[in-house]
Amino acid sequence: METEAQKKAHKKYEAEKIESIRFRVPKGKREKIQQCAEENGESVNAMLNRLVDKEITKHTKKEGQK
Repeated sequence: METEAQKKAHKKYEAEKIESIRFRVPKGKREKIQQCAEENGESVNAMLNRLVDKEITKHTKKEGQK
């Protein structure tokens, strides 16, 4: 269980370092996403961040070739 100090520190960290994006999917797809993440041994958040980073890297490389 978190102490009040830990809760305060966690809230401060999130306010300073974390941004949120709402990601909406059709009904039923959330479960498929969760299953895919579990099969890869990662959280949904980690999987989505990895996939987004991959696309950003690919896009950045394309722009560098122009």
